[in-house]
Amino acid sequence: MGAAEVIDRALEASVVLSFSRIGPVARSRLFDWDRLDELPRLDGKVALVTGATSGLGEATAIALARLGASVRILARNPDKAAATEAKVRALTGNDDVRSGIADLSSLVAVEQLCDRFLAEHHHLDVLVHCAGALVHEHHRTDDGIERTVQTHLVAPFLLTQRLMPLLQAAPDPRVIWVSSGGMYSERLRVDDLEMGPVAFNGVTAYARAKRAQVALVGELARTTDRVAFHAMHPGWVDTPGVETALPRFHRLLGPLLRSPEEGADTIVWLAAAAAPADWPGSFWLDRHRRATHRFPVSARPAEEAEAARLVTWCNERVELVERAV
Repeated sequence: MGAAEVIDRALEASVVLSFSRIGPVARSRLFDWDRLDELPRLDGKVALVTGATSGLGEATAIALARLGASVRILARNPDKAAATEAKVRALTGNDDVRSGIADLSSLVAVEQLCDRFLAEHHHLDVLVHCAGALVHEHHRTDDGIERTVQTHLVAPFLLTQRLMPLLQAAPDPRVIWVSSGGMYSERLRVDDLEMGPVAFNGVTAYARAKRAQVALVGELARTTDRVAFHAMHPGWVDTPGVETALPRFHRLLGPLLRSPEEGADTIVWLAAAAAPADWPGSFWLDRHRRATHRFPVSARPAEEAEAARLVTWCNERVELVERAV
């Protein structure tokens, strides 16, 4: 093991040094990262980014547009979507930026967006699941699913499955799920994914959904042909969502938080670089594969079987809505 790998492992073990902005600053020098504008070009490729009107999603959309991708933004607010389109075009000089409107808290809206996307495109090369939020109040959507689980797991699962024909029509399709280091605090238990109103805790619900995302990526990578699935976590990033949902955390660690661009770096690298192709189904931070468990409490011997149950669980919820449409 080289000195750079030893230092990287020490950073990772420390958590704070790894997840804070110190992580990418140190690792970019240790491993002599290519700058994002030095990555392979994405001209002719279509990239769909959810949650792209602020924070990580916006930084990702800008970086992909700079690499020449035809960027499609999924947003729930038409005004914000239009403003983001204009911003991405102005900053990158790439005019092939468009948006689709759908609220992930409505599976019917996701279905309708997919119908439009399938009609307008022949292939989809990159799908980035970045949308999400940490909410502190329990709420069930009109689909009857707890909001955190729906927006982070069920709706992205539906989006991926419906757009699978376009992904499989691309020469090198990649699906990237943006998880969170918070998932390390929870184990995968499908029966506990949807918290009830009495015991609801927003941080716990968020962590469980993020753990489920990582497990889902591993299972989809194992069972899906011709599509590379990856999960990553961006570290601790200074975004509007973090400032709103975790104000105390934001105040205490403000100077150490990563910029959205630093957090989005690995997303863009996974979308464009050649190296990730050798490791489908992996979990990444700062361009390195990472362990999916840090603590014994989150690991369980039967997790592979539980991940298979998770796919069935997602399919059941999607099918209920599809029958109602």
